[in-house]
Amino acid sequence: MSEPLHVHFEDVEVGQVLQLGAVAVDEAGLEAFAERFAPGWDVAYGAPDAMIYALWSRLAVEKAAGWAQSKVLAVDGLRYMRNPPAGELLRGRMTVMGKDPVGDEKGIVIAQHDLLDEGGRLVFSCLTRALFSRR
Repeated sequence: MSEPLHVHFEDVEVGQVLQLGAVAVDEAGLEAFAERFAPGWDVAYGAPDAMIYALWSRLAVEKAAGWAQSKVLAVDGLRYMRNPPAGELLRGRMTVMGKDPVGDEKGIVIAQHDLLDEGGRLVFSCLTRALFSRR
């Protein structure tokens, strides 16, 4: 098994688009999530906003597992455009919007994250600020 790629502050460029992977809105998972965390939500409307956030968070955490990212400082500007139905495949992407060095050892990366449905339509987006180690 190979070592994970450690992405440092210097390794990301403004304008760079990183693919976060894909995740499906599982029917059984949707029903269980709605029952447990969104009581009264009719699953016929699709995945509730909180589940969409959880699916994005999962993709973002899995992608960043090998990064030299020490902490996500903020998640702002959350936008929920639609509630995808069970069976929908969602794809995540991250666009680096800005970088700000903080001393010699750290830097902040500002990024927009999007979840897109199978038709390429925006389902969810947010802005993040994360603390990365410098080389």
